[in-house]
Amino acid sequence: MLLMFHLRNHSLQKSKPKYLFAGLGTMGFPMAGHLSKNRNLDIYVFNRTSTISAKWVKKYNGTQLIDLDNCSVKFDGLVTCLKDDASITSVTLESGFLDFLKTNSFIVDHSTTSLNLVTTISQHPKILDKKISFFDAPVSGGEAGAINGALSIMLGGPKKKLLQINNLMDSYAKNIVHIGPSGHGQLTKMVNQLCIGSLIQGLSEGVALGKKSNLNMNKVLDAISGGAAQSWQMDNRFKSMVNSEFDFGFAVDLMIKDLKIALNHSNDLGIKLPSTKSILQNYKKLSTLGDGGLDTSSLIKLLEK
Repeated sequence: MLLMFHLRNHSLQKSKPKYLFAGLGTMGFPMAGHLSKNRNLDIYVFNRTSTISAKWVKKYNGTQLIDLDNCSVKFDGLVTCLKDDASITSVTLESGFLDFLKTNSFIVDHSTTSLNLVTTISQHPKILDKKISFFDAPVSGGEAGAINGALSIMLGGPKKKLLQINNLMDSYAKNIVHIGPSGHGQLTKMVNQLCIGSLIQGLSEGVALGKKSNLNMNKVLDAISGGAAQSWQMDNRFKSMVNSEFDFGFAVDLMIKDLKIALNHSNDLGIKLPSTKSILQNYKKLSTLGDGGLDTSSLIKLLEK
């Protein structure tokens, strides 16, 4: 009787949900790492450069998916963190991953993309046929936020499954806000990037002025960081800008992509964003000079030449 009891209970145990995380770049690598620490799920990782996913599974608890040829798993959800529209389209719609998502599953996209892509994916016939819920969920907080599991997530998508995906994203986020329906996450990220661009431009000009005036910049930071000028950028980039340290963080070329998306949308709305246009041109200059891979705070380099 005791043996039968154990067997019966074992048969009633539900298998862990299986999630696929695609995109192990600067942000995705640590985000997937945090997710792997959740013992209530099984995580699989995919990266187009398979050496990166091989490196990930050596560090974290999960399974490397190299391709779909020998895949026998049906996933409960797909989480993506990729660099642009083309990459997202390739992984979600062209690679065959949709065939390995269960009916009534979900896709959470943490990339920063255009609104057109959100519509293309969320309204794709196969997505609709399999009743897959699509969430645009861009993040803010940079590389440090990803490493520390302290990202802020701007979420757009249907209200159903919110609890399920919030429990998943809690692994690497400290702030998750459901803004509204599909697309509202990306719209909020546009607002976020416009604000960051202006902050970095102002910070660059302030630091350049202070350094040229031979001020003690540590004391300057102490004085102004407790007042109205305080910001995340000041707290996390002021000292590195003073020391000309830019080999980390959010790349210039990615900011160019994000600002272009925001400006295209503003043009569609008939809104002029002169400051953002100027900041975009400055970032393009940096990229042309070969600095597209540096952190966005490298904007100050244009003022120190």
